[in-house]
Amino acid sequence: MPNHFVTWPDKKMATDKGRELLFKNKAKDSEAMRRQRTEVTFELRKNKRDEHLLKRRNVPHVESTDSEENEKPVTQSLETIVQNAASDQPAVQLSAVQAARKLLSSDRNPPIDDLISSGILPILVQCLTATDNPALQFEAAWALTNIASGTSAQTQAVVQAGAVPYFLMLLESPHQNVCEQAVWALGNIIGDGPQFRDYVINLGIIKPLLSFITPTIPLSFLRNVTWVMVNLCRNKDPPPPVEMIQQILPTLCMLIHHVDTNILVDTVWALSYLTDGGNEQIQMVIDSGVVPFMVPLLSHNEVKVQTAALRALGNIVTGTDEQTQCVLNNGALMFFPQLLSHHKAKINKEAVWFLSNITAGNQMQVQAVIEAGLIPLIIHHLDKSDFQTQKEAAWAISNLTISGRKEQVAFIVNQGVIAPLCNLLGVKDTQVIQVVLDGINNILKMAEEEVETVCTLIEECGGLDKIEALQNHDNEDIYKLAYEILDTYFGSSEDEDVDLAPPQTEEGFTFNPNVAPSNEGHGAFEM
Repeated sequence: MPNHFVTWPDKKMATDKGRELLFKNKAKDSEAMRRQRTEVTFELRKNKRDEHLLKRRNVPHVESTDSEENEKPVTQSLETIVQNAASDQPAVQLSAVQAARKLLSSDRNPPIDDLISSGILPILVQCLTATDNPALQFEAAWALTNIASGTSAQTQAVVQAGAVPYFLMLLESPHQNVCEQAVWALGNIIGDGPQFRDYVINLGIIKPLLSFITPTIPLSFLRNVTWVMVNLCRNKDPPPPVEMIQQILPTLCMLIHHVDTNILVDTVWALSYLTDGGNEQIQMVIDSGVVPFMVPLLSHNEVKVQTAALRALGNIVTGTDEQTQCVLNNGALMFFPQLLSHHKAKINKEAVWFLSNITAGNQMQVQAVIEAGLIPLIIHHLDKSDFQTQKEAAWAISNLTISGRKEQVAFIVNQGVIAPLCNLLGVKDTQVIQVVLDGINNILKMAEEEVETVCTLIEECGGLDKIEALQNHDNEDIYKLAYEILDTYFGSSEDEDVDLAPPQTEEGFTFNPNVAPSNEGHGAFEM
């Protein structure tokens, strides 16, 4: 039990306009608060590689057309390979294209630029048209797949050689290995970015791609098709066409029930990219009916699935209050005690990020976080976790001080939030200091007649010294807010009379003894 127990009476909330004036320089509606998280969300994810690759190189784990000689090294010179690849003798041509493919798939650093410079790309593209020689089509598609798996410039070279329309034609091939290799190549091209994504979409990939998903499709092929769908859903500048999203969502809703972990992970990542594209796309995902099936994945035994589900659902709660409520109505918060106690730090961090967007919501949503028993866990991460998770926890608390009513803010004070919050005032991160100062300022403003108790908590944990030091901070907003807090709440301590301090009982300080705390704010929690 903290030394100081605060019971703030439930008074009528100020109007929205009044709240905006009360917390100056802050947008108070929950949607605006969630928009403020964009920068932090970016920082949360930057320099972090996705769980799966944008592009994939086909190395010889699958059958080739020369199974007996598959592992033989290439002995022909590049010049000879190019010359023979243009031969009118099928056997010579196939051997040369196989040799090119081996160069591109057997080396850790394949000589992609050398092959592009050799002029072989138009020859390989022409080989894609050899409907009477599916082995040649397969080998040429494989070689081009691996060239397209490289840099943007290398992918662009494949596109500029005119390969995409021929890959789309190969999706109609009667030979499954040819179809699958064409899907793989198109996935690499789509994965390069929104320009090529939209180019391939406009040429008509969606219908034939989805037609492959049948009960008889081999697992490896279905994994490739699902991965291509992930790339189709990537990028939001610009976002994928609405028509494509509408076409692909029913398939994603079906695949979310698949037993294969790789397919499940890619399916949920595809949904996460869609929900990262703004409120309209979030609503499309909600309307598809997939949310009730995503929420239980938060407790999946594979961390990769949990991570993807947490990201997808976390993106949804960056939307409107109504969109956020859809996730809460499906019982998402019941999984968060485990997520906040997860052995993976990245799960902890994203779980706190998720909750920071719930505490940016309305008071009913703030109350849901309280009643789920999550405030002590958020405060624990604020106090003990790595810095990135502490930063997310600071946002969660600061948002609550804006969105919550007085009893809800009093609850987090009674849970011991002041000391760990003040501890973060000593960090170097300007944004974190700003967020923490805002939170402290909001708590003090809402405390009203109990403000001296909060001031005592701040002083006892060393927070007052830190706020005083921030008057010398380089950032103008920080030193002005630090000065404002000191001037308003700690202006004169010389004349303070110890006898005027509120009486302390075994439970801590008591205020307004005739006003009982609301069960909504405290009933579900015991210290």
